[in-house]
Amino acid sequence: MAEVSPIAKTGPVADPSAGAATAPRRAGRLALRLALTVGYRLVMLTVLLALVFAAVELLPGDAAGAASERGESAAGIAERRQLLGLDRPLWERFGEWMTALPTGDLGTSARGQRVTELLVDPLPNTLVLAVSAFVLTLLLSLLLGCWTAARPGRLADRLVSHASTAAFAVPEFVVAALLLLLLSLWTGWLPAVTVTGGDGRPASWTMLIMPVLALVVPQTGWNTRVVRGALADRAADPHVEAAHFDGLPVSRILLRHQLPGAAPAIATGIATSTGLLFGGAVVVETLFNYPGVGAVLAGAVAARDTPLIAGVVICAGGVISLVLLAADLVRHVTLGGRA
Repeated sequence: MAEVSPIAKTGPVADPSAGAATAPRRAGRLALRLALTVGYRLVMLTVLLALVFAAVELLPGDAAGAASERGESAAGIAERRQLLGLDRPLWERFGEWMTALPTGDLGTSARGQRVTELLVDPLPNTLVLAVSAFVLTLLLSLLLGCWTAARPGRLADRLVSHASTAAFAVPEFVVAALLLLLLSLWTGWLPAVTVTGGDGRPASWTMLIMPVLALVVPQTGWNTRVVRGALADRAADPHVEAAHFDGLPVSRILLRHQLPGAAPAIATGIATSTGLLFGGAVVVETLFNYPGVGAVLAGAVAARDTPLIAGVVICAGGVISLVLLAADLVRHVTLGGRA
């Protein structure tokens, strides 16, 4: 019998340069995917802003009429309309606003003030509120989702499942009203409204508690179900079942085997809920008299102030797009370019 060479027994020797060659290709695919994603987000933001301009145009009245005083003549209103550029076609006004946007110019409001100056104080307040709610939602959702995933079918799993469904079904303004009754009117633990200091910020950090909780409760309900479902899907993976057969601790299996595989679905679900969180922030800010962009947006809609409305939308849309981009990056890196 002919002797079989060691090379034939072991198979072809792996080329060490193969792994090094794939690294640049992966980086190139990642860069291309990020560029396409950024381009897609920019196109969607442009479409959204165009819809904002069109929607305000379809509302009854305009900024010139909304700013007019009682008894003002039609000639005076027409003159103001010309000063505001409302006599020009909609597409021309939109194109001018979009052309100035890359330079950071958000235009001039109907009252003659720069939109950036009107947003410089309330926007950071809204970001503090939204980011605080987002971080707390993320932590609670991961904690509750992992805790119930480690106890599938048990009483704790069923209770959290029902509670999370009920929490997501309750709108933010209902949660805010209940918090006002419980934590302010009945117990007096927290102030019912937000009082601002001389710098335009809430006078005390305790005034953030109820607005943040009003946003966290519904979003935690939704994202807990997302985390629980993603972990349940990964529980059927062969390597997870093998880890159970090997007798590994449940917590180790959950954190080292299920959670990494569930990361793309969890990141996508939590990032998608960011838009709902910002939308709820507008309502919550109004209820608690919080000095954010909610009051600015409400006043801008009443005044038919298109540049100010568009300024609020582009700021919120930019933040949401960044969160979605981060979720896309997590998904791509975790799946190794397969998604």
